[in-house]
Amino acid sequence: MPPPVTPLDPLKDDQDDLVFLEEHPATPVTTGARNVWRVMIIDDDEDVHSTTTFALGNLDMQHRQLEFVHAYSAAQARELLKTEKEIAVILLDVVMEQDDAGLHLVRYIRETLGLSDVRIILRTGQPGYAPEIDAIRDFDINDYKTKSELTRIKLFTTVTSAIRSYEQIRKINDSRRGLSQIVHASTQLMSLHGVHNFAAGVLSQIAELLGQDGSGILCVLECPEDGCRELMVMATIGPYHTFGNTTLTVRSDQRIHDAMELTLAQGRNVYGPDYITLYFAGKASRDFVAFLDVKTAPTEIDERLLEVFCANVAVGLDNVELVSHLHTAAFYDQLSKLPNRTRLIEILDATLTSPIRDETTLSLVDLDHFAETNDALGHRFGDALLLAVAGRLQTELGDALTVARLGGDIFCVLGDSSQVNPANILTLFQRPFSIDGQDVQLSATLGLVRLAEHEGSGVDVLKDADIALKRAKTQQRSGHYYFSRSMGVEIRERVRMMHALRKAFGQNELFVVYQPQIDLETRRPKGAEALLRWQTPDGKFVSPDRFIPIAEYSGLIIDLGEWVLRTACRELVTLHKAGHSDFMMSINVSQVQFRHPYFLEMLRKALEDTGAPPEFVELEITESMAMEEPDLLIKMLAQIKQTGVSIAIDDFGTGFSSLSYLQRLQIDRLKIDRAFVTEITGSARGSSIAEMVVQLGRNLGLSVIAEGVEDERQAQILHALGCPLAQGFLFARPMTADALNGWLSNEALQGAA
Repeated sequence: MPPPVTPLDPLKDDQDDLVFLEEHPATPVTTGARNVWRVMIIDDDEDVHSTTTFALGNLDMQHRQLEFVHAYSAAQARELLKTEKEIAVILLDVVMEQDDAGLHLVRYIRETLGLSDVRIILRTGQPGYAPEIDAIRDFDINDYKTKSELTRIKLFTTVTSAIRSYEQIRKINDSRRGLSQIVHASTQLMSLHGVHNFAAGVLSQIAELLGQDGSGILCVLECPEDGCRELMVMATIGPYHTFGNTTLTVRSDQRIHDAMELTLAQGRNVYGPDYITLYFAGKASRDFVAFLDVKTAPTEIDERLLEVFCANVAVGLDNVELVSHLHTAAFYDQLSKLPNRTRLIEILDATLTSPIRDETTLSLVDLDHFAETNDALGHRFGDALLLAVAGRLQTELGDALTVARLGGDIFCVLGDSSQVNPANILTLFQRPFSIDGQDVQLSATLGLVRLAEHEGSGVDVLKDADIALKRAKTQQRSGHYYFSRSMGVEIRERVRMMHALRKAFGQNELFVVYQPQIDLETRRPKGAEALLRWQTPDGKFVSPDRFIPIAEYSGLIIDLGEWVLRTACRELVTLHKAGHSDFMMSINVSQVQFRHPYFLEMLRKALEDTGAPPEFVELEITESMAMEEPDLLIKMLAQIKQTGVSIAIDDFGTGFSSLSYLQRLQIDRLKIDRAFVTEITGSARGSSIAEMVVQLGRNLGLSVIAEGVEDERQAQILHALGCPLAQGFLFARPMTADALNGWLSNEALQGAA
């Protein structure tokens, strides 16, 4: 292995023409008796060492020669760096003993050894092993190049830039304030996402370095194919906010325009009596220039600070555009610029392994009925409304929180549980959002997960939050629900049952039974309610209370409901042909079915295809359905009534009906819930509610039927109250179509006898 230190050939190689801006000679920083710059090459490839020393060995940089220190592994470099002093630049290979040996060595240099002055340039022959953005930000990496792109002139340029930066940093070591501010500024800038934020951060940091109020503009010089020069405003601070996202011209502000053009022409910083303009050399004819108002002229040390700052920022402005475009597209929502689902999962994964996990909560924020607003007022208005929501979540919940947009109208808030809670978040929606001079009132539903109670990855956390959100939606809008482990078990059971239900429907395990409805005066059957049943191959029955909600949740209820309707209609036709000509058939309709856009068409087609007489078909809807969006329901029921079928409200008395709407619904019958029938003989208040429903039906001209009648005493009281119809185990249990035909025939024979 070659010796670790290579002395310089004193000869100069002038084949490459490099012209640097004229500077005042710097006071040499000597290493022992040698007035040189010390450059450490850390690479496991000996050819890299020889080609680098050959390319740079006989060149002069900043009035000094170079001296090389060689290390052929990260381990050897660690040992040398403990004793070697005044290393100005480190040319570091990313991939050595391990794929990330270079990055680990950077951490060692910056954190363990505390070497903050040395400039680090990462090189790799494998472009896929690029340093992470966090590593560049945290460890002050000055540049990153692939070995293939480092031609002699580019290597010289890169090392010269790094040495100039090192020299300037060393010269201002006496100014702790300045050095601290530059490190702080670089860290702050690298933590910003997006070109606009980075550019705005540059302006803010310049103002902070000068200790003055921020007032300025940062532009990029665009030279399109037509040859025109344009100064495009990238960011503003202070009173120049009106210049944002525009082209700066003489008409915009001649003073600023002329000052920037002068700076670009001279390719250097210009310090005026009440302003400064800073030059950032870019690539591909895209130079950057900043203009800032100043109350006092900068001192010599201020100017040197700004030189260092500009040297660092020039590289950053170039790279941030490319990195930002790629990074933004992959990790940020295009509309709101908030982290998207992919970025949020990264943040969640990091949080789950951090000490703050136990104090952190994740909340999904789903805007209620946003689709209706978007459809009614247009997508441009909807986008503006989403941006307003994003802005309020960001500004009013606290800077320490992460706000993301998962798509559509769903946002996400992640942070300390004391801030991320239903009270804080839902309070934000109590005030309307002002969009284009129009106030829009929104509400939101929340699904929350406490990370302390969670096991799994960031993806799993999001799934659990979504489960909680769906649970919250089933309860009420503008509500919230916290995820629990039992919910995870429940959702897995729901998915299992959903697949089993689809399979059962396809294999004819589902069937319809009919429970007779009886005239309490004559005790003769007047109709039947069609009920869906599921019997598994092993003979066990699955309760409708379990599988009907699953069918509604999965959307299978649409096909199931149509099948039940057609089956019941065909049975009605059969019964009428058998001589039961005044027999009614009641069929339950779920809310999901009823809201389907083709429900009315499906109903008409079923009546037409089966030949069922509509005047003997009754649809049962629940009271909660009747009271939700009643104006839409009134219109829908009117269209249904035109088909000739009648409407009954099932489970009446369990909800909170508005009598004014009840009169407008054009319904035909009220059905007393079985809970109130049971109270007739089993509760202190007895028949009070049942009596009220019967009286209400009489006053509104509606028929009334009671369900769940199980003993004769209940039947007698209901009859005495004036309830005309009833169904329940006292009269008959639900039965198959064949059993119903036989039962009705027996009833007819008994009636004839």
